[in-house]
Amino acid sequence: MNSVLEKKENNKATFTIEIGEDKFQEAVQKAYLKNRSRFNIPGFRKGKAPRKIIEMNYGEGVFYEEALNIILPDAYEEAIKELSLEPVDTPDVDIEQLESGKPVIFKVEVTIKPEVKLGEYKSIEVEKVEYNVTDEDVEEELKNIRDMNYRLVDASDREAKEKDVLNINFEGYLGEEKFEGGSAENQELEIGAGRFIPGFEEQLIGKKKGDLVDVKVTFPEDYFEENLKGEEALFKVTINDIKEKEFPVLDDEFAKDVSEYDTLEEFKNSIRERLEKEAKNKEEMERETSVIKALVESSEVDIPQVMIDNQIQNEIGEFDYRLRLQGLSIDRYFELTNSSIEDLKEQIRPNAENRVKSDLVLEAVAKAENIQASDEDLDKELERMAVEYNHEDVEKFKQDMKLGDLEYLKEGIMRDKTIEFLMSNAKFI
Repeated sequence: MNSVLEKKENNKATFTIEIGEDKFQEAVQKAYLKNRSRFNIPGFRKGKAPRKIIEMNYGEGVFYEEALNIILPDAYEEAIKELSLEPVDTPDVDIEQLESGKPVIFKVEVTIKPEVKLGEYKSIEVEKVEYNVTDEDVEEELKNIRDMNYRLVDASDREAKEKDVLNINFEGYLGEEKFEGGSAENQELEIGAGRFIPGFEEQLIGKKKGDLVDVKVTFPEDYFEENLKGEEALFKVTINDIKEKEFPVLDDEFAKDVSEYDTLEEFKNSIRERLEKEAKNKEEMERETSVIKALVESSEVDIPQVMIDNQIQNEIGEFDYRLRLQGLSIDRYFELTNSSIEDLKEQIRPNAENRVKSDLVLEAVAKAENIQASDEDLDKELERMAVEYNHEDVEKFKQDMKLGDLEYLKEGIMRDKTIEFLMSNAKFI
């Protein structure tokens, strides 16, 4: 086989692949053996007719298409490896020569990964960010934990007020008619939580247990149910019960109840340690983001549209997966948000473009600095994953990983090492 690069410009590569006539005939023979059972030739049992007889009856090229399907994929892979090309899309292939006794010649055009003109990456200057944990932060977090550990106590001897939790029945009407989905019994409602239609909760303030209340509201114009958008509605509400939140006292007993610590002071120290760790992680993430952003902005690359489209599809797939984990299909999401797949694509596009450019630029730095994922790096990552997923036999875990998964892991390791390199050379001012 012989491959010749004819042209490489504007993220497109054009090249020819020449396959010797003998190699092509081997593929034709394979195609014959695979398909001979399809042919009925008088005088021969089905599937037993010689190749020459079938070709005489159906034409010399009867097996050519199948032969091309057999031989072309490997020839293409060999050619892009020989020519050091990195395709990012499926190729367009034309047959330039297919004649008996002559080599087969294909012309191939394919979109390839673009070249990156890197900006200065060894002395990137970005603003230093720091997050310091204060006593007020610790107290606020402690209060949040306390607020999550409330208990509800009876308050039905008084009027309802802000932050009370009511148990209600309600029926919704549009004009004189009840509307579907507008009624419920024993529904819990926290006044001021904003979980009901705007204006609903406030009209229950000052009411008592057993009261029947007419609540008038107007549905928002962006409400997810099309037939209710902007509609005025009346809800007939019955207040079944009123409860208020009772919060625990912040003392040693509280610390014992909600943590592994015996004293409130120990618990507060643990909160500080956690917040400081979170602040440190946030600093590191924002610094990394700033360094990568500065590098991307200073670099030049003409990204093929297909790479952006592929990234958009990947992110839509991830979004669909997250929705399904919540029991929601993407089609239902479009209904609820009154949007479409095209709206979602346009929403995703800026981030997709940035992700593709970031990946290309980081990859260019890795090539420039010869940053690679070694076997030792891969072993360490697999060992970490084996522990994370509770696999005791690391070697068995490695064997279970598919080749594609390992390549994906290597790419992730290279990306991490490249970012470490950039961070170690960056200046934070």
